[in-house]
Formats: sequence, C-alpha cells, structure tokens
Amino acid sequence: MTIHKNVKIAVVGVGAMGSGHIKNLRQLQTAGKVEIVGVCDVIKDRADKFAEELQIPAYDSHTELLNKPGLEAITVATPHYDHPSVAIDAFNRGIHVLCEKPIAVHLNDAKKMIAAYERAKEAYPELVFAIMFQERTYPFHKKLKEIVQSGKLGKLIRVTWINTQWFRPQFYYDSGDWRATWAGEGGGILTNQCPHNMDLYQWLFGMPAKISGFVNIGKYHNIEVEDEVTAYFEHENGMIGHFIATTAETPGTNRFEIVGEHGKLVYENEKIVMYQNQISVFDFILESKSKFGNVESWYTEIPVDITQPKGHLVVIEKFINAIQNGDGELVAHGTEGINGLTLANAIMQSSFTESKIVLPLDADAYENKLKELIQSSKYVKPPITRL
Repeated sequence: MTIHKNVKIAVVGVGAMGSGHIKNLRQLQTAGKVEIVGVCDVIKDRADKFAEELQIPAYDSHTELLNKPGLEAITVATPHYDHPSVAIDAFNRGIHVLCEKPIAVHLNDAKKMIAAYERAKEAYPELVFAIMFQERTYPFHKKLKEIVQSGKLGKLIRVTWINTQWFRPQFYYDSGDWRATWAGEGGGILTNQCPHNMDLYQWLFGMPAKISGFVNIGKYHNIEVEDEVTAYFEHENGMIGHFIATTAETPGTNRFEIVGEHGKLVYENEKIVMYQNQISVFDFILESKSKFGNVESWYTEIPVDITQPKGHLVVIEKFINAIQNGDGELVAHGTEGINGLTLANAIMQSSFTESKIVLPLDADAYENKLKELIQSSKYVKPPITRL
C-alpha cells in the first residue's frame, strides 16, 4: 500500500462550483495534504485566472490535463453532461475522481461511468471514486439517519418532504448558456437543485419500487425544463413517500415528516421534533375500544450537535484521506450517485408518459426521450443585459 505525503490534484471546471473546490483545496494544501498542480476549463480565461493566482499550469482540454505526469486525482465540476466523459478518461489513466452531483444526466451515462470505474479497478485496485453529496454531512441529516436506523419509529408508514427553498429568478436561468436547457443541462430543478434531495431520500429510506411523477415544464420561468415537481413513491415494505419541489416559491418551505408506527419525526427550521407514541399505532388500531381516540404521544425536541464539521471540505478531505491511506470511509462513494439519478429520471419519465414507473427504469427509453427533446427544442436563450 502506497502512503502519499500529499496528493497531486487538479480541478476540472472552475466556474461557481469548481472555484469552491479550489478554495477548499487551498486549505488542504496549506495543511500539507494536497498539492494543486493544474486547473482546467473550456473557458480559458477562467482557468488562467486561477492558474496565475496559484502559479500552476492552466488547460482548456481535460485530456491534456489528464496526461500531465504525476497527476493523481481530480475534482470534476463541469456542466452535467461532461461528468461521465471526464471521469471515464481519468479512470482509464488510474486517476482518482471526486465528481460533483449529479453523477450524470441520465442513467445510461451513469452506468457507463460506473462500468469504466469497475474496469479500471482491475488495473488500479486502489482507485477512489467519490461524489459530492455534502448534505450527508449536515448534522440534522445525520441525526435523521441515526434515528431512522435505530428503529425507534418502528415500521415506517409515510415520508413527506416539501422542499421549495430553491427560489430562482429568471436572471439566474439567463446567466449561463447551458442552464435550463435540454441540450446544456439535461433538466431543471431535478437535475440541478435536487440531486441532494434525491440522494438523501434513498440514503434514508432505500429505493422505492414504484414512482409516479407530476412535472411542470417552464410553468413560472421562461425555460424549457421543469421548475415544479411532485413525486409519489411506493416502497415494497408499504411505506409511501411524497416529494414536492419548485424554484418559484418565496418564502420557500423545507419540511420533512417521517411517520412510523411508534411516532413521527418533523424536521423544519433547523429543529427536529419527535412525537413518541406510547403504543404502536397498529396495535392501537386493533385494540382500541374508543371510536375517536388517539394514541398518547410525547413531544421531544431532539438535541443536535451543530458544531461538527460539515460541507464540501469534509467530503474533499475524506476523499484525500482515502487516497493517502488506500482505504478510509468516503462520505459518498461515486457509484451511489446512480440511485438518486434513477429517482430523478423516473419522476421525469413518469410525467412524460403519464404513467407509473416500476423500477428498474427503462434507461434507453429515457435517454431517447432526452434526445427527442434536444432535437425538437426551439428554445433560444435571450441575450444577457449587463448593467
């Protein structure tokens, strides 16, 4: 097992997210854990700016960067469609990858990416593939996971997540040529804002068996992709789930209800409350002699340690530790990205076909639908007016 003093790393894509990666990597470079050895962006001026600051080479071709001698790892923060091609080229060279969400735009590309990783591991057994699901590190999300896994709620009955704190004005969508287009981004709120929500849902509850999606395209914005989504999930164990999201509500809501036979968890406004039933609701249904009585429940506000480390830096640091040590626990393994993507694709496909999707999703059908939307697109981005 090779132990590295530091990891020679580069950043591919230095827009909004990639510049954040650079900021975090600079902290790790100061701590002696990494050496930033290159930056890459198809907009060369962006790469040149960071290259000058860091006194490192700039590239406008990721393949040229990946051929750099000694390069060990990259972070990928390009537009979504490019995630698979950049990652696959890196895997083929034995280069470790930390990819921004989503893993890909559609399931077939994600499958190709994961297959390339698995093949590459035969030649490079210690190859690390991570994905940027930093919301798994948030203290409240970790506490929800802990309680759900503890079994305190018993058999789960219902999950309802209203997450409409994604408000975006038209100017946001107009600010980039690739945003909110089928060809450039591959989708709207499910592809851009909600991959974290889709990941957290499956991380907490596993994958549903059936999915019904209700999606509105450009309902509130001048865009050709979805800006309002409602989904209904049916799990094999009988649990049902609801997910509601939009980029058009302000003030928005982030309310998460998790209901089980022994009570209910409510996460809202940075607080988790548990209503603990004193008897299983299923037992009460069968045994109660009252026509209208309820189970007695006790109200408890769950303490959460909000001082623990969280966010992008934690994900990056664990990625680096895994490379240095040849093992180590990642926040999220890259292959896990396919689960949330499956949920998003299935919601869209259900809405397009006005039918319930039974997993596994027909990945070819969804990819073909995307191609059809791209080819038939008549959407033209308005020119950006600069003040």
